[in-house]
Amino acid sequence: MDEGPKLVTDLLLPERDGGYAKGYETRELILRKALHILIEEGYPAMSMRRIAAASGLRLGNLTYHYPTREDLVRELLNAVISSYEVEFAAIVQAPGVPPEERLARVCGLIIDDIGSKKTTRLFPELWALANHDAFVYERVHELYDRARAPIFEIVSEMRPDLCEADRFDLSLFISASMEGLTVFAGYQRPYAERLPAVEAIAIRSFIDIVRSFVGASPHSPPGSARS
Repeated sequence: MDEGPKLVTDLLLPERDGGYAKGYETRELILRKALHILIEEGYPAMSMRRIAAASGLRLGNLTYHYPTREDLVRELLNAVISSYEVEFAAIVQAPGVPPEERLARVCGLIIDDIGSKKTTRLFPELWALANHDAFVYERVHELYDRARAPIFEIVSEMRPDLCEADRFDLSLFISASMEGLTVFAGYQRPYAERLPAVEAIAIRSFIDIVRSFVGASPHSPPGSARS
């Protein structure tokens, strides 16, 4: 079986506007330092002053680019998920590749990434924070909606006979099943060495479930299923 891309870059910023390279480079530096602090020290340590110091900037220079921490977090999470979307798009749009293989590649990419230090530390930090911070809650769910979209697209191609709600539920199940691996088999977790074996089981199971699922959902499809 041919493998899809296995490495996801940590950040992908929107293309700079107006040709101001210095400002673009400064924003990229700020976001990379903020991501490093978030991964290594946690969200409470990610103050604007701490990020400015790590970036070698005065606080006023930092707030010129990101007036508030919410502005910075919004662009940071957008840059994180954008890097995944580029990889997902390359897989979903791969010419001549059956949808089952494309589903396997998307899921393989996600599960392999769960084994990285960045992902194992970043996402649980965001999950915990989302319990208490409405802004982060909205951003995290937006991030997962965007990450689930390529799975929904492939599931829809595999099972056009199912209603939209059933296809959404299958996509949600697949996404949730993979994310749960973070706790047990992520970076330096108790069963990290078993991640490749579990990945093979998971991918085979996901394909079988999508193929064999008997739809019976009476519900109206959630809005995010149409994204």
